[in-house]
Amino acid sequence: MSAFTETALREEIARVGQSLYARGYTVGTAGNISARLPDGWLITPTDACLGTLDPARIAKVLATGEWVGGDKPSKTLALHRGIYDRNADAHAVVHTHSTHLVALTLAGVWNEADVLPPITPYYVMKVGHVPLITYQRPGHPDVASQIAALANDVRAVLLDRLGPVVWHGSVSNAAYALEELEETARLWLMTEPKPAPLSDAQIDELRQTFGARW
Repeated sequence: MSAFTETALREEIARVGQSLYARGYTVGTAGNISARLPDGWLITPTDACLGTLDPARIAKVLATGEWVGGDKPSKTLALHRGIYDRNADAHAVVHTHSTHLVALTLAGVWNEADVLPPITPYYVMKVGHVPLITYQRPGHPDVASQIAALANDVRAVLLDRLGPVVWHGSVSNAAYALEELEETARLWLMTEPKPAPLSDAQIDELRQTFGARW
């Protein structure tokens, strides 16, 4: 990967972080973003505010685990590495403490295999199944292991009381999927009575037409 491409990735991480922060998807120093490099990863620094990231200070970590540039990497690095190690198509990971998704875990998810029902076509197409990861303290190694085991089966999980982790082919696409997930949680929490899920026939049409993974 050229230096220019690494520079562009750093700038994309900072741009996406600022956008998520400005729109309230994360607050304070919560959340982290990473991107795959041929020889390792870029990841936001520990206790960094996603709204004010300096591209040059984003941490660089080699595949060996050696921290070689930028500020100290996020304590969730093992979680990100587990996804990259298991899923060759994952080139970016975004984790936030998004309000409606955290609220969903407090109020009660739809079920542990699917935290939300398939109530909109774009949720089915852009996100797919999202399992719940039961609560463990931030950075707990068991959480990283559980997510790594799911890395090829889904493109997102929801950490109980902590928020979503989403992976995709680019930082921007991971953020888009996270936004769709958060919006679906908002819709689900604000509607009463609760809407019926899409029917099996409607979901099958999304599979046939758009290649939806559900």
